[in-house]
Amino acid sequence: MRHTWLGVVLAVALCAPATGQAAAAYRLQSSVTLKGAAPGWDYLTYDADRGYLFLGRRKDGVTVVDSASGQVVGKVENSEGANVAALAPELGRGFTANGDGSTTIFDLKTLKAVERVKLGVAADAAFFDPATRQVVFTLGDSKELVFVDGVSGRISARLPMPAEELEGLVIAGDGTLFVNERDLNKLAHVDLRTHRLLAEWSLPGCEMPTGLAMDPAARRLFVGCKGDHPVLAVVDAVTGKVVATPEIGRGNDGVVFDARTKRVFTANGVDANIVIFDQLSADVYRLAMAITTRPIARTLALDPVTGRVFTMTAEGMVDPSRPVNRRAGAFYPNRFFDDTFTLLTYAPQ
Repeated sequence: MRHTWLGVVLAVALCAPATGQAAAAYRLQSSVTLKGAAPGWDYLTYDADRGYLFLGRRKDGVTVVDSASGQVVGKVENSEGANVAALAPELGRGFTANGDGSTTIFDLKTLKAVERVKLGVAADAAFFDPATRQVVFTLGDSKELVFVDGVSGRISARLPMPAEELEGLVIAGDGTLFVNERDLNKLAHVDLRTHRLLAEWSLPGCEMPTGLAMDPAARRLFVGCKGDHPVLAVVDAVTGKVVATPEIGRGNDGVVFDARTKRVFTANGVDANIVIFDQLSADVYRLAMAITTRPIARTLALDPVTGRVFTMTAEGMVDPSRPVNRRAGAFYPNRFFDDTFTLLTYAPQ
């Protein structure tokens, strides 16, 4: 009995964190500034196969950077106006979402454009589903999701949506997707095969749901809520119930989940921080740390192998002679300075 009791004590001791032992702090690993007049940007995508980052730089198109060296690899041809690049490595292709309502289909290896296809009035973001080999585009201006066959590059379906602010979409891996309806404070569930709206869920305590990520194993969704009281709403992906709402910083756009470390990262541009939570169980989350970044660094991507996170920003100002996006913040920049666009890499140290 004595040996059994000692074994239990030792097992508990080995599993428990050491008293006072802090987790490795995330620190700025590198800062790379790229040339460009009056920069604009939206999302960035990490290519795990080659360690490349695809940066959606709007009027400058998609710039591709080697995340290890910080060197520019190239630019996606004919991608001017791109907010993001969705990658389909199984097909050897990528798909941009362009502000003019088109997508640039390009070769992943050469970055050469295959064709530029018109989708609608304006395309906000793009997401690839390996199971159905479809690319899903959010078109908020026309209140719809557009589905494109990844092989043929042709539109396979259109789904009218109740909201005009379709933000933060995640592919669930079971033939469905979830998308935030920011102007309605709701989360929508959509079938990728039948192109039907399955459900809409209200999000109590969550205003302006924007960023979105998912833990498929625990069936939990992580919604970045950027309203007056910004929180991370943790949602049961089966029932739609909000199970936790820990506080985050202002100006969230990006949320990612690291399945390896069971951590949720939120990028908050107005407060210039990344707030990180440890997932203790499906419904319990503890603040791991909050690290300072730079103003307006609002989106992010994750390297799932090293745990590095990437974000982007630029030096800007509020010009009172121009319209100010007060929904984003009273002093949210409406003018950015030439040659200040910067890629930031943070890593545990």
